[in-house]
Amino acid sequence: MRRRKLLHRALHTLSLQLKSVNSAYIPTPTPPTPLFSSPPDTLLVDKVISILKRHHPSQLDPLISQFTPQSASYLLLQSQNNQTLILKFLNWARELPFFSNHLQCRCLAIHILTRFKLYKTAQSLAEEVAVSFPDDEKGDLVFSCLKDTYQACNSSSAVFDLMVKAFSNLKLIDRALNIMNLAKYHGFMPSVLSYNSILEAIIRSTTRGYIELARNVYHDMMDNGVSPNVFTYNILIRGLCANKEMNKGLGFLEEMEKRGCLPNVVTYNTLIDAYCKMGNINDAYGLLKLMWKKNLEPNVITYNVIINGLCREGRMKETSKVFEEMRGKGLVPDEVTYNTLINGYCKEGNFHQALVLHAEMVRDGLSPNVVTYTSLINSMCKVRNLHRAMEFFDQMQIRGLSPNEKTYTTLIDGFSQQGFLNEAYRLLSEMISRGFSPSIVTYNALINGHCVAGGIDDGLEVIQNMIAKGVYPDVVSYSTIISGYCRNFDLDKAFQMKEEMIEKGIFPDAVTYSSLIQGLCGQRRLTEACELFKEMWKLGLQPDKYTYTTLINAYCAEEDIQSAIHLHDEMINKGFFPDVVTYSVLINGLNKQARSREAKRLLFKMLYEQSVPYDVTYDLLIESCSNIEFQSVAALIKGFCMKGLMNEADRVFQAMLQKNHKPSEAVYNVLIHGHCRAGNLRKAIDLYREMVHHGLVPHAVTVIAVTKKLHKVGMMEELSQILQDTLSRCEVIDGDTAKVLLEVNYKEGNMDAVFNILAEMAKDGLLPNETKFILQL
Repeated sequence: MRRRKLLHRALHTLSLQLKSVNSAYIPTPTPPTPLFSSPPDTLLVDKVISILKRHHPSQLDPLISQFTPQSASYLLLQSQNNQTLILKFLNWARELPFFSNHLQCRCLAIHILTRFKLYKTAQSLAEEVAVSFPDDEKGDLVFSCLKDTYQACNSSSAVFDLMVKAFSNLKLIDRALNIMNLAKYHGFMPSVLSYNSILEAIIRSTTRGYIELARNVYHDMMDNGVSPNVFTYNILIRGLCANKEMNKGLGFLEEMEKRGCLPNVVTYNTLIDAYCKMGNINDAYGLLKLMWKKNLEPNVITYNVIINGLCREGRMKETSKVFEEMRGKGLVPDEVTYNTLINGYCKEGNFHQALVLHAEMVRDGLSPNVVTYTSLINSMCKVRNLHRAMEFFDQMQIRGLSPNEKTYTTLIDGFSQQGFLNEAYRLLSEMISRGFSPSIVTYNALINGHCVAGGIDDGLEVIQNMIAKGVYPDVVSYSTIISGYCRNFDLDKAFQMKEEMIEKGIFPDAVTYSSLIQGLCGQRRLTEACELFKEMWKLGLQPDKYTYTTLINAYCAEEDIQSAIHLHDEMINKGFFPDVVTYSVLINGLNKQARSREAKRLLFKMLYEQSVPYDVTYDLLIESCSNIEFQSVAALIKGFCMKGLMNEADRVFQAMLQKNHKPSEAVYNVLIHGHCRAGNLRKAIDLYREMVHHGLVPHAVTVIAVTKKLHKVGMMEELSQILQDTLSRCEVIDGDTAKVLLEVNYKEGNMDAVFNILAEMAKDGLLPNETKFILQL
């Protein structure tokens, strides 16, 4: 913190300095300092040169005590045209006191190395100089020494660029600027390299006011007749984009083109990345197209940035198009490409596609990283496939990757949620033995595991243990305990815990209130639940979909359908779209009441300010939905299917088609599954064929539902075709054994085994099957 304050103060001072760069600091001219304060030992130097020409530098060790800084300086000057000898001497003398503690020796070496164009070695030595003389607060001594030794080494202004870069690399921006100003005053014109180094350091500092300081440096550069190059503009554009000044970044793109400075791939990558981080993927893709139009070939990084942006937005279908375009342009995906896509598919729940890409990258000799394996493990834990999760855990270690704290926490959470607490604690012990300290997230997973298993007291014990280890409970810890009490209908203790957390300065969140509301609703204490709901709003806590659904269910249980529908409308107005659970609750309430058309009309009222016409249909429901609200329509279809109301589900589906909204894979899968359960096999098969015709992939649950019905009615030809289609979609090598087993059992007529193998393949991610779809059916 202190360092950042000092840096901010320095930046403010420097900004003022730059605004009056020609008058802020006028040094008093001083006569050149003699190079040697005392005569060097020329005989010693001649002897050393002779040894270096013939022997290894270690042969000089006996002479260390005889060496002085003057002798070292004299040797450098005498040998300044012999690169081999200079390097041998520096390798030997660089760390020795007579050299390392003497500024003149180092400055002479920097001059000579720069003239030899050995910039990397010169840069390293310059950075050592920058930190070795702390009393030189502004860099004045360093500049004076470089100036005084300049002519003796027949040097060039490049040495000052190098010194400015050294200070800039070390974030010593004030000294870098001072060196540059002194150089200009003494007639050594710094090049664009100096300005770029300082700009880079300023932009990387990200301290308040850094953009303004960068602009001042840029204007000073222009005033001094130094032409910016593509690197200058790239640095400025990156800084502006990082500061969310996208329009100004685009302004520099336009300016550089007007000045005849052609943008390169880095320029466009920076802007594309900024657009993606802002969520403007379409604008990012527009820049990609512009690159091709200007015959500037995007690289792998360009496509990786766009793919990452799409993954962050959950637009996974579009990533496959970009991925194929990338390969079609001759670009080879790298580890970043695959890791990004695998993580994206895992978050979406499309574990099969994640596995396909995992197998592809391994086949191409690329290595998944720890984050990727943790994503795969997390996906398997979500579908409760702990065996497969542990397979990935073992596989990553075989590949030489060490699990991190998040990997262990993911597994601990997976085992805890299923009640396997012994295995969870075994993993906790292993995690600690490997040097990782359990985080609050780790402990919360264990607390949740105990509460799910009914062991609330054990959960409280975990809280005591974590406090003893210096990890303090947060709102999640307390909310988990409260939720456990509510599930056990022990509301007194739940509310006591709420008061306790407030006393300790931890304030309940929406989840805390939702748990308490659910507990009250479970005891049919609806009035108190509504009071808590109002309290949430007063505290600025926004109820979520879960809270609304709990109250809607409570109103339905009390046969107050009108209030339930009112909450449904409010929920949508607040931006929460009902899911299948919400609609199932409402449909249940309506069925229970055997309500007439008027009740159903209320169910389908969405966002109407005026009175709803009596003949409201599904068409009006569709009209009232924006694209994002089609999540609710899909949920409504699923709700009808789960209740066997297939006519209603079909009417919503047809209305979608009439409005030119293409149904997703999820909608087709739900409808097919629903018609199978309702005994409408012909309709299910027609939908299956229609789905495949549109290039959509039936999920494993759908395939199993259809094939079971086909087997039951003896339609073996159709069953065989669907099985062949399904197995052809298994693109993961791990599925080869299962495919063989399935084919053998099918030929032998052992259909129970066939269905079991399909189910296991789906569970292991060997067949297309979205996690969300599995969990909701």
